Amino acid sequence: MEKVVEMPLPVGTFIAEQAELPGFYTDCYGIKLDHAITLPEFMAAFYTTLLFRLERLMLALIPKGRMIDADVTALASGESDTMAIWQIESRRDCEILLSAGRTRSWLMVDAHNGGTQLFFGSVVVPEPPKREGGTPLLGPVFDSLLSAHRIYSRMLLGSAAQRLS
Repeated sequence: MEKVVEMPLPVGTFIAEQAELPGFYTDCYGIKLDHAITLPEFMAAFYTTLLFRLERLMLALIPKGRMIDADVTALASGESDTMAIWQIESRRDCEILLSAGRTRSWLMVDAHNGGTQLFFGSVVVPEPPKREGGTPLLGPVFDSLLSAHRIYSRMLLGSAAQRLS
């Protein structure tokens, strides 16, 4: 299996649209698999990995943060528009953008030569400017967590890819 790598934002995707907005943070990671994967399969694998299950334990401590595998299945299959703290902001057959407050999670599959490129990205919406005409900023909390976030994002995508291999 290949290694997870940072990728340019694919043109015309939901995450590329978010990157155009002033002050928004976006990132994009990818990994290629040598077989066909659908978006629902990717979503199910991603949100049920051991690593994400640990995140689910922490999320269960906040209101509306509890999620079970049935919630993942319902979202992946299109039977639900919400899953714990996330709500679908945009969805197509090959990609989904989930919103949770100031953060967004983006997943996409891109079929190629019998294989699939899996993508995972994040969006952080900046805080409103403190004064009129000011620059929107992400804030000190996000700035301090950015390095850990990048590592964790790679690990999440790698874990999902491993489950799908």
